[in-house]
Amino acid sequence: MKIVVIGGSGLIGSNVVNRLRQKGHEVVAASPRSGVNTITGEGLPAALAGAAVVVDVANSPSFEDKAVLDFFQTAGRNLAAAEAAAGVGHHLALSVVGADRAPDNGYLRAKVAQETLITASQIPYTILRATQFFEFIGPIAEAAAQGDVIRLSPALLQPIASDDVAAALADLAVGLPLNGVTEIAGPDAWPLDHFARKFLSARGDQRQVIADIHARYYGTELNDRTLTPGERPRLGPTGFDDWLNRTSAR
Repeated sequence: MKIVVIGGSGLIGSNVVNRLRQKGHEVVAASPRSGVNTITGEGLPAALAGAAVVVDVANSPSFEDKAVLDFFQTAGRNLAAAEAAAGVGHHLALSVVGADRAPDNGYLRAKVAQETLITASQIPYTILRATQFFEFIGPIAEAAAQGDVIRLSPALLQPIASDDVAAALADLAVGLPLNGVTEIAGPDAWPLDHFARKFLSARGDQRQVIADIHARYYGTELNDRTLTPGERPRLGPTGFDDWLNRTSAR
């Protein structure tokens, strides 16, 4: 089966490409680097010719509110048109758990706009909403740093290893379209400040992490439901402590 992975050279995309190729599928790793541009449309018709499935894990190069909205809307429209012309039978997209519960966050508003385009198209689809990746706990802490103090919300987070997200996408790509949304999260649900404290401690970082209920997460005040999944999400097998030990050893 021919599967096109949009954003196929990134963290998630390259992992999905490798997994699907190992299963024997014909996989196109599509990105501007390979001459496929969803914003300009360059290379899309050729890449999608004969494709049964498109997996979209591309991300905006800018997270500025207008830029990220323009990216997902333009790419979404171009992809939908190209997929319809090519007769693609399944569009699988990666989105974010809680995207519709954080209206103050421009990136998440843009992901909702992307989802809206997907559901309005005539292409059978699956949307996988994932929680935050373990790999981004460090950058989240850095974004909240003020000198030697880091203020973070104590709201619950249930992050996941990016490798587990890629595994789920590879599995969904070869299945039937759900024509709906499914969620995936990690096995551990702890306060955000707790994750950051464990991450920094594992790396010998002595900065103080303070729990502050008013600390904003990229513009949004969190509560325990903002970024956690609903009932019966798919769960990745990798625990945060196991991931920390593995990455620290490397």
